[in-house]
Amino acid sequence: MKIALLGYGKMGKTIEALAITRGHTIVLKLDDTTEMDLQNADVAIDFSIPEAAFKNISHCINNHIPVVSGTTGWLDKYNDAVDLCHAKNGAFIYASNFSLGVNIFFELNKTLAKMMSNLKEYNVHLEEIHHTQKLDSPSGTAITLAEGIIGNHQKYTQWKLDSNATNTLPITAKRIDNVPGTHSIEYVSAVDTLEIKHTAHSREGFALGAIVAAEWLVNKSGVFTMKDVLNIG
Repeated sequence: MKIALLGYGKMGKTIEALAITRGHTIVLKLDDTTEMDLQNADVAIDFSIPEAAFKNISHCINNHIPVVSGTTGWLDKYNDAVDLCHAKNGAFIYASNFSLGVNIFFELNKTLAKMMSNLKEYNVHLEEIHHTQKLDSPSGTAITLAEGIIGNHQKYTQWKLDSNATNTLPITAKRIDNVPGTHSIEYVSAVDTLEIKHTAHSREGFALGAIVAAEWLVNKSGVFTMKDVLNIG
């Protein structure tokens, strides 16, 4: 498989190293100075910056290149990307987190929220911790987790950072050096606390999931998620 890397920071370099070990070839490493030449690519993987993501994804779809994106912070344009993909009969996967473990965690989070929905004694709190270079806050993964709770728990209708408002799920975002990503959800009552947690040990888990998604997407058309790739949920 010939891969175009759209964004060649730490994540792009990790994807490159892992892709090569899986027998793939990197045909483009796009940074701020590189022309986006996709003619030799079978698939593109976008881990760029929020300001560039929609342009990168649109360019791939317009040129009939399947594209996998893990860039967060651009989702105000997500529906536009979906519409373009359908119009061009393209292939597109976006995930806030490609880690295989995190995508299992997403489903566990929804199931737990359903189970806890009628237990008014418990309040929910979500915390995420990432490295200091992370640009968006809260993380895209935290937002996905929050939406999973809101969609399955009758008490919460919205999320906000560091909020105590009624019917609002509070998210705490911390930035600490050399933390790839930690997400925890607590259900707290007067008598006990129930917690689920995912801790990433390195970027390799995110990179592997993105490569697996790209392998799966080639020769398909449509808009997909990691649930489709992993056949879960």
